[in-house]
This record gives sequence, structure tokens and C-alpha cells, in this order.
Amino acid sequence: MKKSLALVLAVFMLLAALAGCAQDAKPDSQPQEQQGDAQQESNPQNEDNQDAQQPADSGSEDEPGEEPVTIRLGGLKGPTSMGMVKLLDDAETGKTANSYEFTMAGSADELTPKLLQGQLDVLAVPANLGAILYNNSNGAVRMLAINTLGVIYVTEKGGETVNSMEDLRGRTVYSTGKGSTPEYALSYLLAQHGMEIGKDVTVEWKSEPSEVVALMAAEDSAVALLPQPFVTVAQAQVGDLRIALDLTKEWEALQNGSMFITAGLIVRSEFAEKYPQQLAQFLEEYRASTEYVNANVEDAAQLVEKYDIVKAPIAQKAIPYCNIVCIDGSAMKTAANGYFDVLFAQNPAAVGGAMPADDFYYEK
Repeated sequence: MKKSLALVLAVFMLLAALAGCAQDAKPDSQPQEQQGDAQQESNPQNEDNQDAQQPADSGSEDEPGEEPVTIRLGGLKGPTSMGMVKLLDDAETGKTANSYEFTMAGSADELTPKLLQGQLDVLAVPANLGAILYNNSNGAVRMLAINTLGVIYVTEKGGETVNSMEDLRGRTVYSTGKGSTPEYALSYLLAQHGMEIGKDVTVEWKSEPSEVVALMAAEDSAVALLPQPFVTVAQAQVGDLRIALDLTKEWEALQNGSMFITAGLIVRSEFAEKYPQQLAQFLEEYRASTEYVNANVEDAAQLVEKYDIVKAPIAQKAIPYCNIVCIDGSAMKTAANGYFDVLFAQNPAAVGGAMPADDFYYEK
């Protein structure tokens, strides 16, 4: 009897010891870091509670690596956004390396605060605005690429009297954009031909392109400075309106080493430093998108309408005149620096009071 009791006790102690070992050796169902990720995935609302400066990603805080991220894009309602429509369409069908969120606005003033506050990562805006933001934010933004060359044209109604810059002498020109790219470009080109706004050429500044188009429609003979796609809109409303001068070609004819640049892509410096691989992927996909838009105008025009930039018929006629490009790296730096130098010489405030330093230009 004693032997049986001893045997039972020995078996019980052995089972208890084995159970304890198994409990000690049993791994957690998930490591602590993985549990946190799982909790985030099970509660999508947690994303809303994250710091606005952090894009959605699946990488760690310190080593984001090459994991896909959500890149938050912003653009203006016009040519500056047209080049990215294929990228946006591909993102919807899961064909891009990263995911994208797109915010479009009619004015850069609606977007730049969101970039500086970390709510957007990349913006397509007037090129000189990028320099202004850089100078006024202690380098919080960098220029990623030139995405639109000159889109401004001198148009004439009811005649062919304007065929060179010299032909503008003594004329009145209707235009929008006082204090911005149209005024800077026109002033510079006139100066290169010995003329000055207010002295040799009268410019009546209007607040909206629609005002200019209305004046062109009402007058028998008029000259106006208009950007695309408003040139195309005006031609649809004013039957005898023609493109008289392309300011991009007039600029190139000076052969001064600079380029007439309308817009560029700027990126938050913090994002660029943290996600260089993902940013390189974006640039590749953006370049492919611009090439698609230029080579497939009819199909691209449908995408332009899909993303509510302009109607497809207008886009189809305007795209060939929008000078949509993707110029990055050293070529971007040379071209943009030359352009900013021209603006700085006219009005330092046009680039934020100082020429941007070399670190403004992002290089992979």
C-alpha cells in the first residue's frame, strides 16, 4: 500500500514538473511589437490618432526600410496636376509600389499649410512658391522635380499683328497673375527686348482668367496673356482667337542657360529623409505617368476629367501645350536655379528673399 501511494505521488510530481516546464517554454502568441501592429489593424480608428506628420506605413519608426507607405499628394486644378493622373489611376488598381491619397485645390494657399503641418507629403505648386516655403520654414521643404514648364501664351483676337515680343510695344494686354509667374515672366521677356510694363506696354490685371476671356469675347481686337488650359477654353468661346506667342519658346530663344518653369514638386524634408526608397519609387512612377499623359493624349484626357481637373475635351486640346515634364536631379537644379536667379533679380520676394541653398534641391 505504501509502495502504491509513493508511486502515485511520484507520478503526480513528475506531471506537475513537466507542466511547469511547458509553461515556461511556451512563447507569447505574438511579440510585443507584433501585438501592437495587430491591435492597430483591428482598430482602424487608431490611424486617426497618429501624429499627423507620420504617413501610414508598415515599417518601424526607426527603420522604415522599403515597406510600402501611403504618400499624400496635393496639386492644383490645372496643368500641375495633369501629369499625375495615370499614377493616381494605377494606384486605385493596386499597380503602384506605394499607395496614394490625392488632395486637389484651386489655390496653393489651401495646400501649403497642410504640407507644413505634416498633413501632406508632396505638392505640385508654382516653382517659386517652393523656394519661398524653403526660405520661410528653415528648410522644411525641398524641391523634388520640375513638373511643368511654361504654360503661358500671348493670344490675339481678330488679326495677326502680334508675331514677336516687339509687336507688344504700345499695346494693351489683359492678364491675370499680378505679383506671380505671369507678371515675372512677361516683365523679364519685355526687359530683354528693351521694354517695360507701364511704360512701353500697358497691362490690365484681372483676378480671374474668366474675366480675361469675357473681355476678349466682347472686343473686336484684343491681346491677352493666358495660361493653359484657359487658352483652350477661350478658343472655344472666341472663334477668331489665336495663339500669337509661346512665352516658353520666347524664353528659350534668349539662350541664357535658364528655363521658363511654371511648377514643380516639393516634398517635406522630414518625409524625404525618412523614406528615400519610397520617394524614389514615387519619382519613377510619376515620370512614367507624365510620359503616358504626353504619349496618350486622348486616354489621358479621360483621366483628367475623372479626377475633376478639367473636362476631357478641353484637356485633350490643352495637354500638348501644357509642357508636362519630370526633370529631377542635377538637371532640375541647373534649370530651377537659373529661373530663380531671373526672378530674384526682378524682385527678391519672388523667391522668399534669398536664393535657395543647394540642399533645397533633392537628389536621390
